[in-house]
Amino acid sequence: MGEAEVHADEEPSDPAPGGVSAGAPGDEHFMAAALEEAAGALGHDDVPIGAVLVRDGAIVARARNERELAQDPTAHAEIIVLRRASEELRTRRLEGSTLYVTLEPCAMCAGALLLARVDRLVYGASDPRAGAAFSLYNIPQDPRLNHFVEIEPGVMAEDSAVLLNGFFERRRAVSDGGSG
Repeated sequence: MGEAEVHADEEPSDPAPGGVSAGAPGDEHFMAAALEEAAGALGHDDVPIGAVLVRDGAIVARARNERELAQDPTAHAEIIVLRRASEELRTRRLEGSTLYVTLEPCAMCAGALLLARVDRLVYGASDPRAGAAFSLYNIPQDPRLNHFVEIEPGVMAEDSAVLLNGFFERRRAVSDGGSG
């Protein structure tokens, strides 16, 4: 993710008909858990993005961005949580699950949701520069692909945006030598 402002108030650009869910009981509870994970990424100077994977009403796995910590460009919260959930459940197919993530997934992560057969994606802030679940692309609902992911955007978007924008403001202040 670049150093762009993240927007909580932007509407998804062109959702597929019937592809956006009406929300579900517990979405805010599980998004709050993802936000806790995101805050933990600040401890190792990673972009504060967190994710939890839920199946049958219980959290199966949790993760936060670890790109800086691991020096791995693929160590996005979504990728890590899918790996952990697959290990925990002993399957690569995560049907019946919902992924909660604090920022709209990028193209890599949106593709991984399809490969893992996640049923539902719930995200906080939209990402107008790299979002691949409405903002720039809609990979999870592309009719040319062999899986369809139900999407619920904007859950606790303001909380997610505040955390992300604060991180980038602090980073810019440090790179500017504290001026500004």
